[in-house]
Amino acid sequence: GWLRHAKAYCDKITEALHLTRDSFVIEVASNDGYLLKNFVAAGIPCLGIEPTASTADAAEKIGVPVLRAFFGAATATKLAQGGRQADLICGNNVYAHVPDINDFTAGLRIALKPGGTINLEFPHLKSMIACNQFDTAYHEHFSYLSLTAVARIFEKAGLRVFDLEELPTHGGSLRIYGCHQDDPRQTTAAMTAMLAEEKHFGLQDLRLYQAFQQKADKVKNDFLGFLIEQKRASKSVAAYGAAAKGNTLMNYAGLKHDLISFICDAAPSKQNKFMPGSHIPILPPDELARRKPDWVVILPWNISSEVLQQHEQIKSWGGRFVVAVPELKVLP
Repeated sequence: GWLRHAKAYCDKITEALHLTRDSFVIEVASNDGYLLKNFVAAGIPCLGIEPTASTADAAEKIGVPVLRAFFGAATATKLAQGGRQADLICGNNVYAHVPDINDFTAGLRIALKPGGTINLEFPHLKSMIACNQFDTAYHEHFSYLSLTAVARIFEKAGLRVFDLEELPTHGGSLRIYGCHQDDPRQTTAAMTAMLAEEKHFGLQDLRLYQAFQQKADKVKNDFLGFLIEQKRASKSVAAYGAAAKGNTLMNYAGLKHDLISFICDAAPSKQNKFMPGSHIPILPPDELARRKPDWVVILPWNISSEVLQQHEQIKSWGGRFVVAVPELKVLP
């Protein structure tokens, strides 16, 4: 799903910005090249900026050029001095991970050509609160971003957010379009509408966040109640997906392997290890068929429909799927 999302984005933005062999695209936090490989295939010059050596190596193996560095004003200045300013700078799910968001945004301005476009995708704070997604709060996230906050950060850096799209990824994300402050492109009605929507929703009101804590407590208590009920009924419970959000939920609820006996994950790098804090073992997905649990909790709730399709076989022994977030729900 994510690879399709990347390809669709590449096609759409190439057409919208009329990118050609004479253009230059930078992706910040380019990972293993999953996005930039589409620009490479289209013959559009590009550069990934990625501090993690293993993923940078993987990107280079598929023909994506990578600069191994953290992005900020210093890296951007080196690029600009080398004549490498970009027509498009994109960053998917990096903006919330940045310790110094002002330095990062200053870097965006320095590395952007006059008339260039910035695209950032990040989970939307409004969705996080509206859908009770407290489990997306974890250590890699330094910020939980609203359009109101991002527009202010851009303005401070000499940039402007002029348009946005709402996306279903990560439980509800924004893709913003930014430019230099003096760019002639008009700010769209979608921008004005979302700023008003955020204000109406209460994102600038402390009471909204206090109520969010109470909703998170209810999820935890309902989930624990469900697990204890299954334990009393001698039903076995496993989980699927050793994702960061699942780890947040399990440690918040104080779970150990007496209530969830094991977790399955398709990533070989996670198998035969343990979840941090709860020490619940992580096993390959074929353990589901071997152990036949009565219940399987889908921890990465945002991909629950994919997990349901891939593991329909649990119905053959009467197994059921359940999610805990945004509320406890037994899936059909």
